[in-house]
Amino acid sequence: MITVAIIEDEPAVRKEISYLIQEETDTELIGWSDSVRTAVKLIEEKKPDVILMDIQLKDGTAFDLLKKLHVIPQNVIFITAYNHFAIKAIKYGALDYLLKPVDQTELREALERYRRRSDNNPQWMQQLNMAQSAMHHGDLPESIALTSIHNVRIVAVHDIVYCKGDGPYTFFFLSDGSKELISKPLKYYEELLPAPYFLRTHQSYLVNRKYITGVNRSEYIVLKNKEEIPISSRRRNIILTQLFPDK
Repeated sequence: MITVAIIEDEPAVRKEISYLIQEETDTELIGWSDSVRTAVKLIEEKKPDVILMDIQLKDGTAFDLLKKLHVIPQNVIFITAYNHFAIKAIKYGALDYLLKPVDQTELREALERYRRRSDNNPQWMQQLNMAQSAMHHGDLPESIALTSIHNVRIVAVHDIVYCKGDGPYTFFFLSDGSKELISKPLKYYEELLPAPYFLRTHQSYLVNRKYITGVNRSEYIVLKNKEEIPISSRRRNIILTQLFPDK
């Protein structure tokens, strides 16, 4: 059985999640809390397999709670209402989350991800710190977590040369010559790596402006490594205006 604790300060939401957990055949609800103060005791005494945790609690945030624990759990699934900045921050850290109202299918998928993940993620604290920093400082973080099939890699944003979409996958091409294959579409990262820092030059490409040295025949972006990235015809005027605003 997967033991679950709920950290949520809205009674109606807490009741609904409790019901959904009871509908799962291999999960057991072992406790709930509505505050940072009481959640610390619950987590440290009960040591749940999975913690479903609201980001904003009545006496602080989920990040405040995690800082108070002697051992930071690696099994947190964040819960949030549709808050653009909170969700974006969680995505920067490649952390799992559910939107309110919580859907049975999405909860089941999140639990399945818990079952499949490795027992130990040495970069978990970095992921949490990145998400917290992104929540409080907005725009573009220094690093982003990329979750591949086998691991999580923390990558400095300035080391991303470009991203190439391939259906439901995205290839990250990095400044050291390496690349990472991530099982998320390019559109997912277009939101996390926005203009003016990155340019969507083509349906399949998102390019870091830092590595652009010029344009070839208004059809290709030229990078510092001499590589050429196509510019789609419908994006051409926008891209050229962004690169050369005075022309």
